[in-house]
Amino acid sequence: MELFHYSEDASIAVFRPHISKTSTVQDEPLVWAIDDWHSPMYCVPRDCPRVCFWPKVRATEADREHWLHGLEPRFVMVLEAGWLERIHRTHLYRYLMPVESFSPRSDDSGHFISRSTVVPERVEPVQDLVATILGAGVELRFAQRLGPLWQRVSTAPALHFSGTRLKNALGYSAEFRTSESAG
Repeated sequence: MELFHYSEDASIAVFRPHISKTSTVQDEPLVWAIDDWHSPMYCVPRDCPRVCFWPKVRATEADREHWLHGLEPRFVMVLEAGWLERIHRTHLYRYLMPVESFSPRSDDSGHFISRSTVVPERVEPVQDLVATILGAGVELRFAQRLGPLWQRVSTAPALHFSGTRLKNALGYSAEFRTSESAG
């Protein structure tokens, strides 16, 4: 297993536990990492709102057809179309994090946490964000607004889902009646 941290800053020598400025639920200082399977979710600018989803094991063939349109991607990632230019302009860096420093969150979201200072093993540029996402087997979709999709995805019993930086989405909060979370 590999764990990563993505940043637009290429010069982070040490990750110190902190409470994220954007968190509404975090109550202790942590260092965050993401596992390899979920990592394409972070191959966009930090503030880019995104909705990701993939079928649960119990999803029926009808569920899969409805959400995946006959395809079998790792997951589907939907971004606001207005972010495409910023995605192309963003320079992103992937930090390889030492696995032994982290423990998994209990929500099976692919997030790992450390309560200690972490020194990354290496950092490397992510060259083309769109190509990286697609190359990981993710189906990339664009929408004008994420709210209507979020309402459907976050209540679909057949799906695991993740909503990140939804507060930056057009129409927030009127179009987002459920909490920003992973399922």
